[in-house]
Amino acid sequence: MKSKLNLDPKVVDSARSHAANIAKDMQEFIDRHTTVSTERTILRLLGVDGVDDVDTPLPNVVVDQIKEAGGLPRGVAYWIGNAMVQTGKNPQEIAEEMAAGKLEITKLATCDVKEAEAAIMPLVHESLKKIKAQTAKRQELLERLGEGAQPYLYVIVATGNIYEDVIQAQAAARQGADIIAVIRTTAQSLLDYVPYGATTEGFGGTYATQENFKIMRKALDEVGEEVGRYIRLCNYSSGMCMPEIAAMGALERLDVMLNDAIYGILFRDINMQRTLVDQFMSRVIIGYCGIIFNSGEDNYLTTDDAYEAAHTVTASQFINEQFAVLANIKEEQMGLGHAFEMDPGMTNGFLYELAQAIMAREIFPKASLKYMPPTKFMTGNIFKGNIQDALFNLVAIWSGQSLQLLGMLTEAIHTPHMHDRYLSIENAQYIFNNCKDIGSEVEFKKDGIIQQRAQTVLKKADDLLAEVEKEGLFTTIEKGIFGGVKRPKDGGHGLDGVCTKDEMYFNPFIPMMLGGEE
Repeated sequence: MKSKLNLDPKVVDSARSHAANIAKDMQEFIDRHTTVSTERTILRLLGVDGVDDVDTPLPNVVVDQIKEAGGLPRGVAYWIGNAMVQTGKNPQEIAEEMAAGKLEITKLATCDVKEAEAAIMPLVHESLKKIKAQTAKRQELLERLGEGAQPYLYVIVATGNIYEDVIQAQAAARQGADIIAVIRTTAQSLLDYVPYGATTEGFGGTYATQENFKIMRKALDEVGEEVGRYIRLCNYSSGMCMPEIAAMGALERLDVMLNDAIYGILFRDINMQRTLVDQFMSRVIIGYCGIIFNSGEDNYLTTDDAYEAAHTVTASQFINEQFAVLANIKEEQMGLGHAFEMDPGMTNGFLYELAQAIMAREIFPKASLKYMPPTKFMTGNIFKGNIQDALFNLVAIWSGQSLQLLGMLTEAIHTPHMHDRYLSIENAQYIFNNCKDIGSEVEFKKDGIIQQRAQTVLKKADDLLAEVEKEGLFTTIEKGIFGGVKRPKDGGHGLDGVCTKDEMYFNPFIPMMLGGEE
């Protein structure tokens, strides 16, 4: 397809090549290391669930005991497999005995790696079978009920109470929403455990727990039958428990998950070594079960200038794409992020936004691009805010975005009420219908403002990626190139949960999921 922006395909190829080398370099580091959260994910996939007598999740109990005994480099798959061989018990029973102080798993007699692996493989197959059944259920519902047209209308609920979230989510689906995102309570990303059970309290959002996922999935399936289209569910696979939450999302049939290779480092000060190891495990799971991931490039523009830093968004999209390739994620599952965040007072800001959005679509033609609404320059003037959201919606339909997180005219005032959400959906539906084919009808002036802007941003992104490839991603982040935020390689939260694997380490899920086996 000929580029409307007259982008040079050689520059696109160069940028993609640099990004692939950056991701490959990081993958070598990732493959040598594991983390406490990656190991807890293995336990959850093996069926370990529940809490002890002081509400500590059993996956934490097991991993913490193994870590304290110095056994983490060997990995929980070995220790659980060995315990199954030595005791004849299943992983849940082993975890409960450890929680009760009846078993010290690293002090048992030890078998060889092949015997430990053979012991747990039936449970691995059983877990993958459950996940595949959920993936098949999604496909069956999509075929039977159908779905909304792209850009999908994507809205948030954030009451703190999962049962109130259900009421708001079902109302939004009846109003026309295609994706419901349950916003996570403030600072959950910094918890090094996943809370257990249904929750009714949270500030600025609702806890991400497996039971909450199950409750909302059931509610959206019910309203989907009522309105006659499949309603997608979105939550977070990020923070200190990134891969654990991905596993929970796979088991409970989430459809979209916020998941980024760099976001947690920059915006939550989670250690970069921890984040990059965890993101690989989380993305392997996401790729395996057909979830669309949303990357967080839009956040760069809340801490940096949208005009000056646009190339960092494009560079990060290339990097996120290549990390996703290594995790065997299909292009259609790559919800690469960007945002409509130009200062509305800027002359021709709309043209720059349009150039950026169309460039993203041309560079990533099959990706499920996630477009984020204006937030930084929303003032509380609801009338101006509604116009800003309308321009955002116009760019989206024009540039062929996939997932449209709708702007709220009350942004900067309060968490949306039901009627705020309705007005946002109405705004988007009007523009998406009224301007449906504008993208295929309009061409751009050769060497005009729009073409030149896109070409300049792409060239700067390519130059930046060349620099990152030369210096390494860790050093680049330390210099504060992304989002204007500097983070040290050995700083931030969670570094003590990273370790180098020993020669007997194995993780049975990664090769199975990457191989696409049942």
